[in-house]
Amino acid sequence: MLVAALSLPLPALASSVEDLATMVNTFIGSKDDGNTFPGASAPFGLIQVSPIGEHYSGWRYDDPKIHGFGHSFISGAGCWEQGGQVSVLPVVGTIGPGATFDTTEAATFDHRKYGASYTHDGEIGKAGYYKVRLTDTGYGPHAGIDAEATALTHAAAERYTFPADETEGHVLVNVSQANARHRVIGSAIEVVGDRAVEGKVTTMSFCGGHQYSTWFRIEFDRPFKSFGTWGQAGGTAGSRFSMEGEHDPWNGAWLSFDLSKGRAVTAISAISHVDAEGARINLRADGMKNGKLIGFDAMRETAQDAWRKELASVRIEGGSSDDRTVFYTALYHALLQPLTGNDADGRYRGYDDNIHVADGWTYYEYFSLWDTYRSQNQLLAILRPERSRDIARSVLAIHEQGGWLPRWGYANFETNVMTGDPVTPFLVDLWRFGALEGREAQAWAALRQNAYEVPPLNSRHAGRSGNPSYLANGFVQFDRAFPSKGMDVDPHHAGSATFEYAVADCALSQMAEALGHAGDAADLRRRGGNWREVWDPALEESESGFTGFPRPRLEGGRWFTPPTGLYSPRSHYGFHEGTAWQYQWLVPQDASGLAEAMGGRARTLERLDAFFALDVLREDPQRARAEWVAGPYDYYGQFRFNPNNEPTMHVPWMYTMLGEPARTAIVVRAAQTLFTNAPNGVTGNDDLGTMSAWYLFTAIGLYPLMPGSGELLLHAPRFERVELDLGDGKTLRVVAPGAGGNALQYPQRVHFNGEPVDQVWLDWSQLREGGELGFVLGSEPSDWGVATSATPAMACPSAADARR
Repeated sequence: MLVAALSLPLPALASSVEDLATMVNTFIGSKDDGNTFPGASAPFGLIQVSPIGEHYSGWRYDDPKIHGFGHSFISGAGCWEQGGQVSVLPVVGTIGPGATFDTTEAATFDHRKYGASYTHDGEIGKAGYYKVRLTDTGYGPHAGIDAEATALTHAAAERYTFPADETEGHVLVNVSQANARHRVIGSAIEVVGDRAVEGKVTTMSFCGGHQYSTWFRIEFDRPFKSFGTWGQAGGTAGSRFSMEGEHDPWNGAWLSFDLSKGRAVTAISAISHVDAEGARINLRADGMKNGKLIGFDAMRETAQDAWRKELASVRIEGGSSDDRTVFYTALYHALLQPLTGNDADGRYRGYDDNIHVADGWTYYEYFSLWDTYRSQNQLLAILRPERSRDIARSVLAIHEQGGWLPRWGYANFETNVMTGDPVTPFLVDLWRFGALEGREAQAWAALRQNAYEVPPLNSRHAGRSGNPSYLANGFVQFDRAFPSKGMDVDPHHAGSATFEYAVADCALSQMAEALGHAGDAADLRRRGGNWREVWDPALEESESGFTGFPRPRLEGGRWFTPPTGLYSPRSHYGFHEGTAWQYQWLVPQDASGLAEAMGGRARTLERLDAFFALDVLREDPQRARAEWVAGPYDYYGQFRFNPNNEPTMHVPWMYTMLGEPARTAIVVRAAQTLFTNAPNGVTGNDDLGTMSAWYLFTAIGLYPLMPGSGELLLHAPRFERVELDLGDGKTLRVVAPGAGGNALQYPQRVHFNGEPVDQVWLDWSQLREGGELGFVLGSEPSDWGVATSATPAMACPSAADARR
């Protein structure tokens, strides 16, 4: 039965009748290791203000206390040390010898001790605005302080409203406890005049990463009546400067305010990764007008207007209020990063540690490429083409200044976190979407170096550290003793690294061919089949009865066998944050070849059905969480779909590639049940907007499967109408009358600009001009998309007898 005809009129779009900034719920993803932060940020902003607690990511919804409000956060990453830097907390009480804050005891200024309890009652988390009530500090109860935050690109504002019965309020600025798990290498703070405080924090950060510095300035809207600093020796009233080192855990300043003429104190803050003057420039640019601080409410309105404009570029109709909140919060999360890296004057600190200037463009930093290359990168390329051009230019600037392309770039250094070769599909997709126009030759040179060489030992970059064995033998050699420049290195995860290299090579072959490098294109296309080099056709799993799985190989090509004498495809050996069961599907470049390796199309579909527990989901999509991998870090010992992590994000569309789009529809609808309007409403780490972008693609009805192809696979949308602004005045409308998330729905017919679409994909070259993509949905599967001719050609087809 068809649910509706394409010509039925639809109600007004959501963005025209609702305040999108207040529709966002920033608490979504802040619990159960979604690792988002609830505080305030501008789109792609340099500075964020949000609570700091005990969780490794900076904050978790059920943290018992707020230690302070930090000023630098990334959203949703799975590593520690991604929130804080400058910890600011308003408090009441007395400061002095033997007082509430006893200046004779340095440890009295430990924010783990003085941190405030708080209440979720009345707490607000919206796009550009955050508010919470602090109910007491570690040193005693009081009537409560209301803390509010908002942020623009280069500056932020906090407003602290103290209880009516208090005559004096204090603001503690803690620079020695920027993070929880990594140490602060050194910090300095200085009280400037009677309204400002400045300083510098140098910290180790992010999965054992390199140390880097953050400069800051905080300026208040009223003078403080007294002040002091604390350090290793305790607190000193009237002191203006304090500096401590790596092994001195206490450093900060207190600022005391007379509340007799008003209970609210507003602070305007700015940070810089360049220098102290950069923080001052940023504060003047976004925190002042005509030489005076702008008010909190004025900044909040500007911040929320900026978000209204960003969010209104995608308009939806249909679904419940919760559905729309989930959608726009996902869009919000996808538009938070990468972060603006240059100060308001264009200066930024490069990967050579020198100061450069982005003149007429924006330099971005914080690139979680292993995650974002799979969905968030393409979403930005579609919705924010101008920003994507600057993002591509930023990645190339990293290569210019550091000598190599990044893998997980944090501030101005390479962390070498994660494995594989994510920068290649990342940049090749940006090329395909038009973001490298005019820089194709530069990008190709950098990508070819990355694909064919290895950084020298004295480079911070690891690059493709598995290239020596991969280029010689077609596979990354499994070696758990291989030296690492960071927490991860490819030979430690050789099975998954081989699969990732092969996808990257196939993606790059398309760019090479288009740019006229025919020889390299052919070589890279051949290497796109290297996943077969770690495919053990004789490996049989007794639990499932399936035969043929990926398996890591040792020096000389021997299959790895653990001490037990039996290699299990559910084991942790050789695969990064996953198992052979999960990585076996990472062959979007050759789905038909993969099916051949698995014993044919029918047997492959059986394996996919087992992977997803499809029979259970067909009866009840709500069973997804119970049947799939449940915990965000349950990577190993698993044979089911892991919706919490990136390696299996594309697998629902492998059905479509094999001529079964109806089964894709079941799995996608089941996966959408995991995204809810609740603090635990993001599945796994959001990873700088990656999971949110993945959800958005599922809801829109498009999914970019093979990097560099420009092909977007079609599936049943979740909303009746979605409008996407593509830039340059072009709009893509996705219309599916009767679409909704309460039942399984299947495409019956598809039209684009009035013409029937029989294949399961459309090319970006068609969609980029805008137009209308129409779906007719039904409650039963149809024959749409099932013909062999309906599926796209394999980007790098291979045969078992012609692997090289």
